[in-house]
Amino acid sequence: MTTNIDFDKSGGLVPAIIQDHLSGEVLMLGFMNSVSLAETQRTGEVVFFSRSRNKLWKKGESSGHVLKLRELRVDCDADALLVKVEALGPGVCHEGYRTCFFRRLNSDGTAKITDNRAFAPESVYGSVSEKQEKKS
Repeated sequence: MTTNIDFDKSGGLVPAIIQDHLSGEVLMLGFMNSVSLAETQRTGEVVFFSRSRNKLWKKGESSGHVLKLRELRVDCDADALLVKVEALGPGVCHEGYRTCFFRRLNSDGTAKITDNRAFAPESVYGSVSEKQEKKS
């Protein structure tokens, strides 16, 4: 059975939920277009489409924290992906956490950090001013 991913429904991008293939922990959410999905399948390393930079972005290209593809799943509407990975490195979050979901949202709207940092983000990504220079 061939499933065609419906990239047209959301302007060419589909959400890609990134999950640890062993623990089931949700690590991050990214977006893929048809090219990034094909590149992910071809290389076995997860490639996203960066909405802020308007280009392909291989996870780990600056940090070295690569996501090795272990399994791809598509939802019933064929407009979202579940990407099961082996995360190489201490974390996937640019703020230094293992997962991007390190804050619990409380009913009053406040958020509480529930995890410890896995690495020092400035040692991987540089200072805030260096990050801004890289974007320009």
